[in-house]
Amino acid sequence: MLKKAAALFLVCAGIATWVGCGATSSRYLYAAIPASSEIVAYREDPNSGVLTALAGSPITAGSGVHSLLIHPSKKFLYAANSGGNDISLFTISTAGKLTEVTPRTSVGNGASDPTLLAMDAVGGFLYVGNSGSNNISVFSIDASSGALTAVGIPFQIGMSPTNMQLSPSGGVLYVTGGGSPGFIEAFSLVQGVPTPISPGSPFPTGPNPYGLVLNSSGTFLYTANFGDKSISEFAIKSDGSLKELSSSPVGETYTGPLALFIDKSGAYLYVANEGSTNLAAYSIGSDGSLTPLTSSPFSAGSQPSVITGDASGKYLFVGNQSSPVVQSFSLNTGTGVLTSIATYSLAGTPTSIVITP
Repeated sequence: MLKKAAALFLVCAGIATWVGCGATSSRYLYAAIPASSEIVAYREDPNSGVLTALAGSPITAGSGVHSLLIHPSKKFLYAANSGGNDISLFTISTAGKLTEVTPRTSVGNGASDPTLLAMDAVGGFLYVGNSGSNNISVFSIDASSGALTAVGIPFQIGMSPTNMQLSPSGGVLYVTGGGSPGFIEAFSLVQGVPTPISPGSPFPTGPNPYGLVLNSSGTFLYTANFGDKSISEFAIKSDGSLKELSSSPVGETYTGPLALFIDKSGAYLYVANEGSTNLAAYSIGSDGSLTPLTSSPFSAGSQPSVITGDASGKYLFVGNQSSPVVQSFSLNTGTGVLTSIATYSLAGTPTSIVITP
């Protein structure tokens, strides 16, 4: 379903070593394939962006594995299993191998269809968006084992979450919900416990805001509004509340904006247009406003729906729904131009991609 294709896809941590002439450490890319309940794993060459499948890939995962997230300690990967209503914990070896730790953790108390994951920067709490029960489960994380412990019961948000992001400080959780208009709910967090920000929350945005991204300084927030082909722009106030920019929304000429990504430098925003088989690119002004790049859009194959980048800021990766693949692109940090490197076929549609630094 489109809602599941729009799940949150966050980039976190993990590392291994590759020795080569002038090389830095290897990175590893993992992608969730719900149709086969598997996770595919690749080594990324940090000097070229080329992917090589790891031995043992694909890895058996939970039923309908949908969203992935890597712990900042670089030791653990979490997977939300939409078909099993639970969360898997995998340990990550120095060679990128995943080993599941059982038993899996239930999202609990009637929560269902977990499709989204978010985590604070220090890895103290995991947030799980449950699309089937209109709520969010919160877990504390054991730093040594990665084990999860529920914090209270899942809290209701009054809408089916379509995306979820934490502020860089970890103090505010933003959640989008579909409809026309769509909405962004904002929650302040104290020891993992959410409290709605008031006044103002929820904040209206364009219809069906599947894409959601914040810049690294936590000053601006953007949504990709699938329903009217637009991008909404918001300034983030000191209390976490939102104020829409005067230039918002930005109308796209492309169909089906589904996912958003801001490059490491914070200079460029990329939009996966699922209906137009391309990636649109914008420069980000000091006031948060978006200006289309003259070189945009970039061809991205059939139905691009997932975007992420590696820690170097030099490579970008896209997952496609139709004729499922992962594509790698080089990113010119001076101009924002993307150049295709290679395409890697998959057995099913990827709904989440994460990369170790």
